[in-house]
Amino acid sequence: MKYQKPQSFIKADKIPIIDVRSPLEYQKGHIPLAINIPLFTNEERHEIGIIYKKLGKLQAIEKGLGFVGPKMMEIAQKARDISEHNERKVYCWRGGMRSEKMAWLFELIGMQCQVLEGGYKAYRNCQSADFSKIENLIILHGSTGCGKTEILKELSLKGEQVIDLEKLANHRGSAFGFIGNKNKQPTSQQFQNDIHNTLTNLDFSKRIWIEGESMKIGLATLPEALWLRMKKAHVIEIRVERTKRVKRIVKEYGLYPKPELMDSILKINSQFGKQNTQDAVHFLEMGQLEETANLLLKYYDHSYEYTRKRFREQSIFVVKSESGDSKENSDKLLTTLTKYMNLEVA
Repeated sequence: MKYQKPQSFIKADKIPIIDVRSPLEYQKGHIPLAINIPLFTNEERHEIGIIYKKLGKLQAIEKGLGFVGPKMMEIAQKARDISEHNERKVYCWRGGMRSEKMAWLFELIGMQCQVLEGGYKAYRNCQSADFSKIENLIILHGSTGCGKTEILKELSLKGEQVIDLEKLANHRGSAFGFIGNKNKQPTSQQFQNDIHNTLTNLDFSKRIWIEGESMKIGLATLPEALWLRMKKAHVIEIRVERTKRVKRIVKEYGLYPKPELMDSILKINSQFGKQNTQDAVHFLEMGQLEETANLLLKYYDHSYEYTRKRFREQSIFVVKSESGDSKENSDKLLTTLTKYMNLEVA
């Protein structure tokens, strides 16, 4: 049995990672790609916790042994069936009794185990330090409808390093953000873990692109350390003429059911204003999608101007474009960076 610090434990390899915490703990957040083989069920863990508080550690251990004894073979078999490879990585909350005893069990039947030193808690703590190390971070800003997500995809195809926050959050970052997403958003904890997992596969010596977002994307919250780093990063703003933005919005959202679009409009009623809301709903009902989008842009452009004030002190480079083509605009962004920021293409 070997003990590994978080940076070594999560290093990409073919060794399966086993999370031995309860299903509820796993659902709140886990190391990406980890498989849950719980030592205790949610109910069993709850009962052991009560006994620990009321009667003490020894009685709690005895109760735990009673739960585990009958299912030891089943647990071991599940761990063996994961992969034909003989090694396993194991972790619990603090790298204590649960992960140690499960690793002991797995090694008893011939597997070799690595245990996460400090457990999941240590893994979570190490994220802040990693986010703080990002030096070459580029924030892409732009008004609604500029096609920032598509631009980031084009940049990725050109070999640029990109963290797609909206994809990881499964939300587009507005009142309309949930539309078209069949899957639920991850928990904030899992969202942060997934961002960190993406980051571990990137080269910190090269620039990393990320879209300008608020602290929350839908219900998922950004890691505080990353948010603070974003506030100090270089900012490049793409400006696309309004008519092109309207057409993009209609193209992206026009095929979705009207009731879903209407619900999203009603969500911003208090900020949008009663008359504007009524007009937008009317245009939508009449099938006048460009008029609907144009009216909504008044609200989102106003919100964006408020956001721009927050990054005025950062290095801001503006790229103006008459085109709505994401590939063309990604080329313009790279040209601007090379010319004015002395940052070579990755």
